[in-house]
Amino acid sequence: MQARTGHVVLASVAIAAAAIFAQTLVPRAMMARSSDSFHLQEIIPVSFGDWTLVPNVRLVEPEPDSLERQLYSQELGLGYADRDGHLVMLLVAYGPNQSQRLQLHRPEICYTAAGFRVSRPFGAEIPYRNDAAPLKMTRMTTQREMRLEPVSYWMRVGDDVATGVVERQLIRLKYIFRGLIPDGALFRVSTIGLPTDKAFEVQDQFIRDLLNAIAPDNLEFFVGGRQNSAIANLGGNAAAEPKRETQ
Repeated sequence: MQARTGHVVLASVAIAAAAIFAQTLVPRAMMARSSDSFHLQEIIPVSFGDWTLVPNVRLVEPEPDSLERQLYSQELGLGYADRDGHLVMLLVAYGPNQSQRLQLHRPEICYTAAGFRVSRPFGAEIPYRNDAAPLKMTRMTTQREMRLEPVSYWMRVGDDVATGVVERQLIRLKYIFRGLIPDGALFRVSTIGLPTDKAFEVQDQFIRDLLNAIAPDNLEFFVGGRQNSAIANLGGNAAAEPKRETQ
């Protein structure tokens, strides 16, 4: 009887300890930017490099009543053309709360829901500045009827850039242990009317020009804070899922 009572006491202590431990892991501090002082249309230039804004370009976007729209507090879709007439579409979506339930939706989901056939995504890296690490991103091709639309995208979660589901979860876990709820942003670049290889080449140039045109105070919104990144503290890039391709 005494042994059984002892087991009950130990089990009760273990349950109480687990509850306390779980409570300490509940993130309480938001990393989100203030919606009163932060507006996408104010930090993304309408012209830069050889690129000028093209009005009324229709992008593939989530339906107005979709879950994706509910996850984002701000979303901006723009079209740009260079001097050669190459059209590039940029979609930026910001989500202030990257909890387990509320997370950025990958473009694969959006394009599939819009009736596109989506290829298997693969990883890529592009240099955009001499003093910065190459930007990691994910690429894929999408097609609906005669519309071929190669896509490049990356996701910022907190101070990190994530390329895959596993990497994104590892980043979130690191912030959870710090008691932080990270914010997140999706950056999607796509083109139509070009062969796939040429499309990615044009997209690379567009991304370089865009990032070099962003004001220094706003650059971390796009590429994260590399020196303080959570994934770096986890031991580097081992968690990245897709195979890399250097442009």
